[in-house]
Amino acid sequence: MVAETDAEAGQALIVVGRITGVYGVRGWVRLASFTDPMENLLAYRPWLIEDLGQRRELIVHEVRRQGKGFVARIDDCDDRDEALRYAGRDLCMPAERLPQAEEDEYYWFELEGLKVVNTDGVELGTVDHLFATGANDVMVVKAGPRERLLPFIADVIVEVERGARLIKVNWDPEL
Repeated sequence: MVAETDAEAGQALIVVGRITGVYGVRGWVRLASFTDPMENLLAYRPWLIEDLGQRRELIVHEVRRQGKGFVARIDDCDDRDEALRYAGRDLCMPAERLPQAEEDEYYWFELEGLKVVNTDGVELGTVDHLFATGANDVMVVKAGPRERLLPFIADVIVEVERGARLIKVNWDPEL
């Protein structure tokens, strides 16, 4: 089951994983990690979930690695039907609990919503989201119906100004 948590109410949450389904018939659930490395998910506990518009702490008794993710045993969840009601829920934590990023490192959620301009001052749009390609991360920059995919690499990213909510890039506005 889940328990109320007032201490973290009102704080901005970030999604660190998701309950993707059930595992077996004894109430275990499958977990997908959105952290890098994936094991960091386990360090960001306790997890919070949204439940009927309220944030609640998910009480987990046991977690173990299974395939490309994890499986967990949740409090008061003893059969497959009970576990199924958690499927699709995001595992969250307050952003303030994350370790401080190094000087030239950024969490993706910090970049989302930042305005992107090139070195000539031409506005290219706003960072909608990022994704990993294996070779490098990519920013999806949207300006109205237009969408640009900019690699998040040193040759492209000139400066990230967190305070100004701005990313300066070396990018041709025609691309």
